[in-house]
Amino acid sequence: MRRFSITLSAVLTLIGPLLLGAAKAAESPRGPEKIRVAHAIAMHGEPKYGPDFTHFDYINPEAPRGGTLREAALGGFDSFNPYIAKGNAAANLGYVFETLMTGSADEAFTEYGLIAQTIEWPEDRSWVAFTLRPEARWHDGRPITAEDVIFSLQLLKTKGHPQFRFYYQSVIEAEKTGPREVRFSFAAGDNRELPLIVGQMPILPKHYWETRDFEKTTLEPPLGSGPYKIADFEPGRHVVYERVADYWGRDLAVNRGQYNFDSLRTDYYRDDTVVRQALKAGNIDFRVENQAKAWALDYDVPAVREGWLKKDKFEHRRPTGMQAFTMNARRAVFQDRRVRRALAFAFDFDWSNRNLFFGQYTRTESYFSNSELAAAGLPSPQEMEILEPYRDRIPAEVFTQEYRAPETDGTGWPRDNLARAFDLLSEAGWIVRDMKLVSAETGARMRFEILLISPAFERIVLPFKRNLNRLGIEVSVRLVDTAQYINRVRAFDFDMIVGGWGQSESPGNEQRNYWTSASAKTNGSRNFAGIEDPVIDALVERIISAPDRESLIMTTRSLDRVLLWGHYVISNWHIRFDRIVYWDKFGKPQAPPRRGTSTSYWWADPDKARALASRGKIEEDVTEGTGDGGLSTAITVLVGGLLLFFGYLSFRRFGGRTAE
Repeated sequence: MRRFSITLSAVLTLIGPLLLGAAKAAESPRGPEKIRVAHAIAMHGEPKYGPDFTHFDYINPEAPRGGTLREAALGGFDSFNPYIAKGNAAANLGYVFETLMTGSADEAFTEYGLIAQTIEWPEDRSWVAFTLRPEARWHDGRPITAEDVIFSLQLLKTKGHPQFRFYYQSVIEAEKTGPREVRFSFAAGDNRELPLIVGQMPILPKHYWETRDFEKTTLEPPLGSGPYKIADFEPGRHVVYERVADYWGRDLAVNRGQYNFDSLRTDYYRDDTVVRQALKAGNIDFRVENQAKAWALDYDVPAVREGWLKKDKFEHRRPTGMQAFTMNARRAVFQDRRVRRALAFAFDFDWSNRNLFFGQYTRTESYFSNSELAAAGLPSPQEMEILEPYRDRIPAEVFTQEYRAPETDGTGWPRDNLARAFDLLSEAGWIVRDMKLVSAETGARMRFEILLISPAFERIVLPFKRNLNRLGIEVSVRLVDTAQYINRVRAFDFDMIVGGWGQSESPGNEQRNYWTSASAKTNGSRNFAGIEDPVIDALVERIISAPDRESLIMTTRSLDRVLLWGHYVISNWHIRFDRIVYWDKFGKPQAPPRRGTSTSYWWADPDKARALASRGKIEEDVTEGTGDGGLSTAITVLVGGLLLFFGYLSFRRFGGRTAE
C-alpha cells in the first residue's frame, strides 16, 4: 500500500481543472510523453469513482454528527509523534494528520485527492505532480503549502522512522513548480507504485516543526490538519480527540459521511480482562475482540442476551497476512533452514484450535493469506517463468511441492511430527545427549527465549514449549512490558517473537522493509526474521515494478513460495471476520466494504442511546444534530497494531493480528 508531485507549464496551470481524467501530450527529455491530469490514480486500471463522485458507496452520506465513541488500548503512551523510532505513540493520531491522497476501502489500491486537488503523471510514472487545494488549512488557520509538502519528505527521510527511508528511497527530488504545486522525481526504474505511495505521505507543518526537535518524543499536542485534534490527555492513562469545528475538508467527497463523532476517547488498561469488564460495565463502548476463548465464554451476560450489548461478526475480504512465531535468523541457532523447519513440527495448531480457540481459526499457509495473492498448489506456468532463473538458489520444494503447515491429530502429543523434527535436527548436526539436544560439533545445548508482550499468548506458547522440551530443547518464555518489548524488537534483541506482517491487496515498496537484505541490517525495520537472500531481494523489486495486476499477482505468489519454503516462521492462524462487541447506541452503513467495517463510518444514534440510558444500561450521552461541537469524550483501536506496517496508514480500518 502506498502515495506525491510538479506542473508542466503556465498553460497547464490555467486549464488543468478542465483536463481532469484526460491525457495530453507534452515534451520531455525523452521526447513526447502523455501526461495524465486527474482527481485520482489507480495502481492498475482505472479508479472506480469518477471526478464527479459525491461519496464512497459504503458510506452513509447523511449520517448525523454528534455523540461520543469510547474505546480502550493496552499499555500506555509517552509520545504524540508516531513518525519516529522512539517512544510509544498514542493511539489514533492518524486522525490528526492528513495525506495528499486517500484510499477507498472497496478497491485494491486507488488513491483520491485529499490535500491534493489534482494529480498528474506521465505514462512511465517517472514523476508525479500535485496541485494542492486552496482551502486546505492547518488547525491554526494557516494554509497548507508546497513548502510544507517538500519539508515533510525531507524530514521523514532524514529524521523519521527508518521505515520511511525504505518506503521513499526512490524519491530523489521534490520541487515547487507553482504557487500550490509540487513535483516529485523518481529514480530510474519501473516503480509504478511511487505516485501512489508519495500520495500517502503524511504532510507536516513546516512552521511548527522547524522550531522543534522532530527526533525527540513529545507530549505537546501536535499541529495537524485532520478532522480531529487532541483536546485532553493524561500520559499513559487516556487521550481525547475532539472533532475540529471548522475542519477544512469536512465536505469533500472522500470525507462525506465519515468522522461523525464529536469526540473520541481512548482509555488505557494493563490487561484485556479488565478491558472486557470495562466494556460490560459501560465504561467503554466498543471492542474488537481478538481472543477466541473470550469471544466464546466471556460475554454470556444479560446485556448481551437482551441485545443491548451487541456481539457481532463482520465478514471481510481483506488479506490477513502472516502472523507467526518468528525466528530471528540473526541468531546462530536459527540460521539452518532444517532447524527452522524442525521447530515447526513441535507446534500443535490442531490441538490449540480445538482446545483453546473453540475451532474459530484457520491455519495460515501464506504470507498473503485470504487473498488472490496467496500461493496455492504447484507453481503455474507464469510463476515457473519467474522462478526458473533462480532454480539453483532456492529450495527445490518450491518447484515440486505445495506448501502445507504440519498437521496433527489434535491430541496434543504429536509423536510422528516430533519424530520428523528429530530427523531434521539430526541432519542439521544436532544430537541428543543426556536427554538434551546439543550440537554434535561443539556440544552446546540448543536453547532460546520466546519474548511475549501479551499474557494471553502464554497459554498458547506453553504447550509449544512442552513439545520443544520433548525434543531436548531448552526454551524460556519471557513476558515484558510494552516499552521494553518495543525497544527490544526495534533492536532485533530477541530469539523468537509472535511477529506479524499485515498485507494490502496491492503489495509494493513496503515489501523492501519486510524481507530485503538492507532492511535486515536496519534497526526498526519489519524484517524481524533477519532475511538476507538476493533472490528475495530480486523478487521484491520485481513486485514493485510489476506493469499490471496479473504480473503483480504472479510475482507475489512466487515470493510467497520462496518465503514459505525458507521456513523463517512457524505460522499461526487467521480469521475471515472481525469479532466486535459494542453497545447498541450507534448507526452504521448496511453494506461494509471488502476491507470490513470501521468506526470512521459509524455515527451516534440518539434514540438508541436514550433507550439504553432509560433502562440504566449505560450513562446517557446524546448529542443530536449535525453541528460540529466538541465533547470531551471517547475512542481508540487495539494496541495489536503496535507492530503493523505504518500504523498511520491503517488507522481508519480494522486489521492487524487475529491472534490471542
